[in-house]
Amino acid sequence: MNYFEEYCTEFVQSIGSKEGAVSPSIVNSASFAYATPQIAEGIFDGSIKKPLYSRMGNPTTAKLETIMAKMDGGIGAVATSSGMAATTLACMSLLACGSEIISIGGLFGGTYALFSETLTRFGITTHFFDVDEFEKIKNAINENTKIIFLESVANPNMRLPDIKKIAQIANDAGVALMVDNTITPMSILPLKLGADIVVYSTTKIISGNSAALGGCAVFRSINDGEDKFKTPRYKELHKFIKGVGKMALIANAKKRAMRDFGMSANANSSYLTMLGLETLPLRMQRIVNSVSIIAKELSENGLNINHPCLRTHPHHERYLNDFKNGCGTFLSLDMGTKEKAYAFLNKTKIATITANIGDSRTLALHMASTIYRDFDEDTRKFLGITEGLIRISIGLENPKDIIKDFLAAAN
Repeated sequence: MNYFEEYCTEFVQSIGSKEGAVSPSIVNSASFAYATPQIAEGIFDGSIKKPLYSRMGNPTTAKLETIMAKMDGGIGAVATSSGMAATTLACMSLLACGSEIISIGGLFGGTYALFSETLTRFGITTHFFDVDEFEKIKNAINENTKIIFLESVANPNMRLPDIKKIAQIANDAGVALMVDNTITPMSILPLKLGADIVVYSTTKIISGNSAALGGCAVFRSINDGEDKFKTPRYKELHKFIKGVGKMALIANAKKRAMRDFGMSANANSSYLTMLGLETLPLRMQRIVNSVSIIAKELSENGLNINHPCLRTHPHHERYLNDFKNGCGTFLSLDMGTKEKAYAFLNKTKIATITANIGDSRTLALHMASTIYRDFDEDTRKFLGITEGLIRISIGLENPKDIIKDFLAAAN
């Protein structure tokens, strides 16, 4: 896992300062004074790069956005109040009544509800497909399709998408590909694989401390020559392309979503998120190593574990070829029934029962009775939610201690 070492120097050197306060400054101001009307005009027309109003951005948050964009190789990023806010911002900046989304693979319950319930009230339709239904995905694309959406690792059914292949489908059709990379920062680089937008819940492994609610959307630059965003499919973007060129997706997201919906990040959360980023490479390396060790040991001891590192997983070969740096912090355990799942959760001494993932602590949650409790049977089946399913997010504890605790809890 030496791959993560590439980021160790980058993050700590980017976040800390060489003069004055070493730790990033927290700018806790909702508004900013412009000094003169001429400066105010320049700030509003974009010719002067100074803070406008904290709903549109804050100096502390701007530093976080710069680091997030650099991590993914994007031209810029927009930090938000939560992971769902990042997904909503990225989607609503491109969608209108009559637009369509193609969603691929298993899906976090909040995102599924956004696509299947909330957006439908605004005349936006989503078509759902499994990760390997490539022909169906191609056939579903039409002139109204604006976004193909997938998670880098399906939460919680652990199915792995062929991101390169799906990116090729999206690019051939001239449709934007958006990837939720929440549990695989650094280990998967979606923009380099052909995606256009990457979204995160920074609350998870990026912060790693359960203290900072936040999200972020990272955008690629607009190409000088031909570009899918210059086609009639995205005509609403054209004025931004004409105005700011390569930065058009950023300007569009801030004007079409951030300004109007107000899902802004706050300075304190941005500060805490940057502190998490300083140790992210070290934590990721340890956790993805631990996940593999724990999944294999628990499986060998008869527990029904779902993780792609296991040879029985349908995407094991894809895991070996495309996910060499791991596939995040979690695995799932199916205890067969709700009663047995509850018994396990009541007996474990290490796992904290919570809806979060990607923490420094090991976390666990029974899926059917919590996040997916309101979903019908067919939807649960599609998303891989069984009555005994427990999602487990592995933390920084000694993997041997976790294995010992889980085996005791399962008996």
